[in-house]
Amino acid sequence: MSTSITRRSFLGSTAVATGSMLLQRQAMAAETRAPRVKLRKAVKYGMVAGKGSVEEKFRLLLDQGFSGVDINVRLDHDEVNRARDKTGLIVQGVVGFDHWRKPISLQDKQVRAQGRESFLGAIRDAKAYGATSALLVPGVCNKRVSYQDAYKRSQAEIRKCLPLAEDLGIQILIENVWNNFLLSPIETARFVDELKSPLVGVYFDVGNVVRFGWPEQWITTLGSRIKKLDIKEYSRKLQNQKGPYAGFGVKIGDGDCDWPAVMKALAEIKFSGWATAEVRGGDAARLKDISQRMDRVFST
Repeated sequence: MSTSITRRSFLGSTAVATGSMLLQRQAMAAETRAPRVKLRKAVKYGMVAGKGSVEEKFRLLLDQGFSGVDINVRLDHDEVNRARDKTGLIVQGVVGFDHWRKPISLQDKQVRAQGRESFLGAIRDAKAYGATSALLVPGVCNKRVSYQDAYKRSQAEIRKCLPLAEDLGIQILIENVWNNFLLSPIETARFVDELKSPLVGVYFDVGNVVRFGWPEQWITTLGSRIKKLDIKEYSRKLQNQKGPYAGFGVKIGDGDCDWPAVMKALAEIKFSGWATAEVRGGDAARLKDISQRMDRVFST
């Protein structure tokens, strides 16, 4: 009888010890696992195919799981605001319209002025829609525009936009794009900091970096300067086979972006906010697929 009791006591204590070890391991895993990043999904308005009204397109986006939109085409303010109020879809930002055609880094003062005035219009649009930001490509370098000149001119033009942005409370967010300018996160951080305004930040495009480097490294370097995200994918294999722009011909989650590393980096800088798809759009089925793919990579 004593032997039976001893055996039962041994088995019981072993079970308790095993359970305790399992709980400890689970606790350790929870501590090392990156906290969930709170992201709100949006798309660029121009991605919605079809000839429907603004309201119909807003409802379509809501049905596919998006809660916001970035306006990247010129629309009637009243129609947008009616659609926003009726559907509840948030107009979270506006994209500058002429920063490629009329870059603020160009030597021609008249063209720079036109580009600046166009971007001031984007800031006013953002305010009219109840948005919080206007996206800007900060300059373009090429054979005729030197890096140094682009740096000086673009900062000078942005400073001219700051009074309106500050008056209206709209963020000026520069995007990292293939413009041969601001090619490292350290330099981009310096560029933003030198403007000395809390309203100037970065609209960080995850996919645009993959050709040149690693998005997670940009994220941890830029830190709190990142205010919003553009989401796209990139394939180095397609780049090598068919050329640089072919690299974008891959769906979110199917390329070379290390999404677990990206999410870990976003958690490290305590980012939360808007993540906007900037990929080839389409009909409801295409937009649904984009939404689901965003969910999958965000949960890694």
